[in-house]
Amino acid sequence: MREGIFEEGQRVTVQGHLEEIRDLGGLKFVILRDIKGRVQVVFNKKTAAQELLGLIDSTSRESVVRVVGRVKKDARAPLGFEIEPESFEVLSKAETPLPIDVAGKTETNLDTRLDWRFLDLRRPEVAAVFKIQSKLGKAIREFFDKKGFYEIHTSKIVSQATEGGANVFPIFYFKRTAYLAQSPQFYKQMMIAAGFEKVWEIGPVFRAEPHHTPRHLCEYTSIDLEMGYIKNHLDVIDVVEELMVYSLDYLRREAQEELDLLQKEIKTPSRPFPRVTMREAYSILSERGINVEYGSDLDPTGEKGLGLAVKEKFGHDFVFLTEFPWRVAQFYHMRKSEEPEWTNRADLLFKGLEICTLAQREHRYDVLLSQAREKGLNPKDFEFYLNFFRYGVPPHGGGALGIERIVMQLLDLKNVREAVLLPRTPERLVP
Repeated sequence: MREGIFEEGQRVTVQGHLEEIRDLGGLKFVILRDIKGRVQVVFNKKTAAQELLGLIDSTSRESVVRVVGRVKKDARAPLGFEIEPESFEVLSKAETPLPIDVAGKTETNLDTRLDWRFLDLRRPEVAAVFKIQSKLGKAIREFFDKKGFYEIHTSKIVSQATEGGANVFPIFYFKRTAYLAQSPQFYKQMMIAAGFEKVWEIGPVFRAEPHHTPRHLCEYTSIDLEMGYIKNHLDVIDVVEELMVYSLDYLRREAQEELDLLQKEIKTPSRPFPRVTMREAYSILSERGINVEYGSDLDPTGEKGLGLAVKEKFGHDFVFLTEFPWRVAQFYHMRKSEEPEWTNRADLLFKGLEICTLAQREHRYDVLLSQAREKGLNPKDFEFYLNFFRYGVPPHGGGALGIERIVMQLLDLKNVREAVLLPRTPERLVP
């Protein structure tokens, strides 16, 4: 319900959770809450039936109730109007005491909140996070549709690890072992080999990584894209950059109510985003007293340090970290022809946290075979994938973004689990 929707004296039915009951003199105020907000119902103790007042007093907080009454304009009320009731009905009574304080007056630790996630989500400020995430998903889909990408849906049960590593979840698949997909990487490239040219997907990916940090999850939602006929990884960088600008501008316009509730402001980032090569990053971090081994990836301290350096120099929250060492690249990443120890791979950092990895793929069959062997992999284990490149594949590249990390950084959340409805970590499998 919103101010101005109803006329003075209009008869309405409102339903929701009973959030609060307040007695002020001769009036009893009942606050109802639904997904859209709160409405105030005012009972006059002198005119209301004692039986009705008794029913209200006996109704526990968070019970679901229905009120039929008439609209009365009042600028002091939460929505600019209140309801003068004719009837009050309890649809579902809540047990007492509540396991967590839904009103948010008592602080509850994150683990307990997650144990009672359905109650936690009744808090408007928690629900706002996921409303924003929903709108972010809508913006992303709208962007890819406008750019002519085909949305795909790939299998999450695979026969081998996409990244060729050990961090996979094995599952019993009839009489053999299968795995939960770490990435739709190979399938995205399959679609380029099939001639689709531009594809994207949003879906779950799984990483059996025993990390216990505020930034890691065993299951998260990945936004994947792949594009054919590119010149190099800079073409992919341009699209990812455009995606982020489009999405944040969309949220700035369409999620203002939720942002106001969370006291957050979104500014549409300027283009182009700053770009720093890995070699430059090593030097920048060294000057700040952060030593990173030459030829290695950045750890969280390095990412944060680089993000701060970019913010200080450019006033920008985003930075593309480009030209990764071959040493930390995947076998299917394309190397720089003139400097084969470096690759056409990049990461996008947002406020000092990696939210996207992208790269140009190696599309030459013989080079791909050689690189797989160089990484200690057996080409036979990737035969179905390597077959793509035997029958003509255009130069291509793509990337993947984690939607939870984007929301985490956008809203300055302390833990990525706050941006996941049902987080999966090494310790958590329920709910």
